[in-house]
Amino acid sequence: MNERTPPIDWLLDSDPALRWQVLRDLTDTPADAVAAERARVASEGWGARLLAARDPDGQWMGGACFPGRGEPPKDGSQPWTSTLPAMMELYDFGLDPACETAREMTSLVAANCRWEYDDLPFFDGEVEPCINGRTVALGAYFGADVSQIVTRLLTDQLPDGGWNCWTEHGAKVSSFHSTICVLEGLLEYERATGGSAELRAARRGGEAYLLERALFRRRTTGEVVDDAWLSFSFPTRWHYDVLRGLEYFRAADVRDPLLDEAVELVRSKRQGDGTWLLENTHPGAVHFRLEDGDGRPSRWNTLRASRVLAWWDRRG
Repeated sequence: MNERTPPIDWLLDSDPALRWQVLRDLTDTPADAVAAERARVASEGWGARLLAARDPDGQWMGGACFPGRGEPPKDGSQPWTSTLPAMMELYDFGLDPACETAREMTSLVAANCRWEYDDLPFFDGEVEPCINGRTVALGAYFGADVSQIVTRLLTDQLPDGGWNCWTEHGAKVSSFHSTICVLEGLLEYERATGGSAELRAARRGGEAYLLERALFRRRTTGEVVDDAWLSFSFPTRWHYDVLRGLEYFRAADVRDPLLDEAVELVRSKRQGDGTWLLENTHPGAVHFRLEDGDGRPSRWNTLRASRVLAWWDRRG
């Protein structure tokens, strides 16, 4: 097998949530066959298991993000089983927002789920841009009104172009983590609504913040900001890494020479068999595992890296 060719058969020997994206992004499969495979996400495999884990009122684990606590636990652990991370997984799985299951899910969450921070309804958002960005992505994708959150995010943008979840506590410089969450949400909202000149300008500012830092370097010194960002995870949760950054620029189809180094980093991590490894699983309780563990070949990272390189190498 050519090292540039991802192992398609191995990728397809997986769950419908991943399989339909492989068919769409890495093969010439007809659109109707891709759609048929995507339709299985709601009733089979990971998608069905996650939907079955809901409470009777449609939430997961009784709350939005930190049920029973109202804030992140002091010991640094992170639960990934509540409504926000569960819906983000279904978003990553590509659950069809037009299907009856997705419409019911969105309606129940809108009616019953409230933020622990301030008791606002789920799709009204809360205070942290990293949470609000992901909520905007979910609302835009699944058809809920998140315009109120978008307005807040545009107001919360910092002068350097990005966002920071600690702004309310006085932060003056942006965070890669917060910025990527917001950019993904604004892009999904723009796709759903057409956006506005103000929204597009905000996205350009956030993109410039990342590009000026080559996606992982300090602007002042050129040093790597955090070595963890050079290791790839899935699900990414609220965490930033280089592959997640490139997936955003691929989705937005923003090509810039400042991405070169990040792209070559991804290329360098391809294994001899055409796979990429799972490298940095973010610890915390989950409903079930999607991969075989760090250091093992990752179907999700192989799909994500392969489509980034396919996009980049088509330029010109």
